[in-house]
Amino acid sequence: QVQLVDSGGGLVQAGDSLRLSCAASGRTFSIAGMGWFRQAPGKEREFVASVSWRGGSTYYADSVKGRFTISRDNEKTTMYLRMNSLKPEDTAVYYCAASRSYTNLNFRERAGYWGQGTQVTVSS
Repeated sequence: QVQLVDSGGGLVQAGDSLRLSCAASGRTFSIAGMGWFRQAPGKEREFVASVSWRGGSTYYADSVKGRFTISRDNEKTTMYLRMNSLKPEDTAVYYCAASRSYTNLNFRERAGYWGQGTQVTVSS
């Protein structure tokens, strides 16, 4: 089992930055990839970014490319999402996710483990 705890959300203004963190514990040696998803009210949970745990390859949704940066610290078993130039449409609950099978979590079905979610609200 893998446990995930995400944090770092908050209320910011358009153009501001935030950094989300996701701390993994448990059988972290088995993690192949981790990622971030988000879910806005009334919408489906969507892919944001993912990172392969060993190789460090990164993948992004088109809507966040150039603004968000995903990274991981293997020693701390922690993943981060640096979000710059935030827009009101980025408002959502952000969830971290992990997979023991996939290095790229670009589909929610690939995630085997989820964090509890952290709210990000961007005001205009």
